[in-house]
Amino acid sequence: MSSGEIYITTDRAKIDIVFVHQYLSEEAYWSKGRSLEDVKKSIENSLCFGIYEGSSKSQIGFARVATDYVVFAWIMDLFIDKRYRGLGYSKKLVSAIINHNKLKNVNGFGLRTEDAQGLYSRFGFGQIPNPDTWMFKKNTA
Repeated sequence: MSSGEIYITTDRAKIDIVFVHQYLSEEAYWSKGRSLEDVKKSIENSLCFGIYEGSSKSQIGFARVATDYVVFAWIMDLFIDKRYRGLGYSKKLVSAIINHNKLKNVNGFGLRTEDAQGLYSRFGFGQIPNPDTWMFKKNTA
């Protein structure tokens, strides 16, 4: 479906909000039902990465990072449109994130996944060290 030519940018003005919202609210197991307003708010408050097919300039994927740019960066909502999977684009997107000029010196990256451990392990991600020292509070509202 693609010529293999893609580009990745952090330019929020290029993000196709309708595309991102549709995927996150209807297809992603981790965010089904997320409202358009919540998607917009999460984009406004994150470093976002869009991946685009070169010839059509259509958005084919997305990811966002919550970070302080020093200590920690949390990767979220990373996806590639199903029509473009299997072409190495998720690897290019993860590489762009961890090598981004603003993030390359962050002490650590985190993320949560149910099905992409193989992808992330290629980039040095593994189990949380000393998991008994980590805590989490889930809001139940």
